[in-house]
Amino acid sequence: MGQKTILVTGGAGFIGSRLCARLVSLGHRVISLDNYFTGSRDNHVAGVEYREGHTKDIEKLVPEKIDLVFHLGEYARVEKSMEEPSLVFDLNKAGTFAVLEYCRKRGCKIVYAGSSTKFSDGGLGRDLTPYTWTKATNTELVKNYGQWYGLPYAITYFYNVYGPGEISNGPYSTLIGIFMQEFRRGQPMTVVSPGTQIRNFTHVEDIVDGLVLVGESGQGDEHGIGAAEAYSILDVAKLFGGEIMMLPERKGNRLDSVINVSKVSALGWTQKHVLSDYIRDFVQQTKREAGIEKRVLVFSTTFSPAEGPAEKALLELMRRMPDVQFDVITTAFSAEAKDAPSPLPNATVHRVGYGRPTDKYLMPIFGARKAKELAAKHKYIFVWSVLASYAALTAMAFKRDVELPLLISLADQKIDKLPWHTRFLLGRILKSADQISATSASQEAVASRFKQTVSNRMGDVFANQIRFVYNAILKERKSI
Repeated sequence: MGQKTILVTGGAGFIGSRLCARLVSLGHRVISLDNYFTGSRDNHVAGVEYREGHTKDIEKLVPEKIDLVFHLGEYARVEKSMEEPSLVFDLNKAGTFAVLEYCRKRGCKIVYAGSSTKFSDGGLGRDLTPYTWTKATNTELVKNYGQWYGLPYAITYFYNVYGPGEISNGPYSTLIGIFMQEFRRGQPMTVVSPGTQIRNFTHVEDIVDGLVLVGESGQGDEHGIGAAEAYSILDVAKLFGGEIMMLPERKGNRLDSVINVSKVSALGWTQKHVLSDYIRDFVQQTKREAGIEKRVLVFSTTFSPAEGPAEKALLELMRRMPDVQFDVITTAFSAEAKDAPSPLPNATVHRVGYGRPTDKYLMPIFGARKAKELAAKHKYIFVWSVLASYAALTAMAFKRDVELPLLISLADQKIDKLPWHTRFLLGRILKSADQISATSASQEAVASRFKQTVSNRMGDVFANQIRFVYNAILKERKSI
């Protein structure tokens, strides 16, 4: 294509930044519009003009005459979208409508990045999550704008993009990025069950090759850009080598992938990169850190021999998980408990206080101090508070200095008829949690008010293992 003024929405993102770099190298004037939700200023490319803001404000932010728009700036995580539908609708419906209106008024071509999820699971993939539904219906809206207003358009579909610059930390990480991070840290590869989900992983430069061709001469729908090779998630994890740990199944996790690249291939596109080669090169060039300890830091207001149902379940959990080391920070509580030995080989108990029931009031101070001492010696993946109590207050104090995911188990707590001041304190406690483990409908109702995120996949693995086994023990004891 001749020299043009091109707008890339999401131009500071993983794919958008690579597209911007290519377009600049081809001699075009390139403008990026990004709200930096997942984009980064670290991705800025010399020669690109950057505008910060929501695509809803595109008219105000990009008043220039534009020849071509690549619309990549939408929310783009399948399973995560179940947790934040209002954000998905804001970015993917309101934002995309504004971009279409912008293109209609100027008569400029739009290349829309659709989602290949709508072709998966026999076509049912389009309705799996808020993300998949908004993306599928947006492709229909783009086509309708073409029919209603004669808007020039082309719709592309990407297949599981990977490559340099992909997100490897936080809740919006890509799968290959997550595996690479886990490999660096010496951690097992964490695979969401069942692991047989099929994906066509496509290198970002192959995606950019296709986008440039579609921008030049693509018309209409069904411009699939994807690698020919299909892998299960387990197959990909095995390419990295080492231990594999399974995560529980998640809503919105599609099982298969249907790919059609005939239209973009007819424009001259060819695949140049293969995932197995990319992973092999990464593994050969990357030094792994020492493997992790299977070690959990536990906060419990009381512990053996001062036991209630929650503490008895904790002790039973330790018996059932002998390969995990538990460091338990608890109160001395009584003369009997103060000098009690650790009850199991894999449980090291650290008691704080003076051997009185009032030790719980001192636990947030002394317990947090002890936790910092232990964290200097051991590499914990997450911390766990048994009950939202003084133990949880201790965990909160500890978290202020050491960033680790926090699991709070509500266990047998009765929280549906608490006085207002206790509910207020409970809310403050639960707000600090990365995961909340509930065992009853009333607890689940309270937990649902708080956003829960574990950004550390290994933290997710161990927290889930602990949560599921612990809750199963509680249910067993209730039925006796």
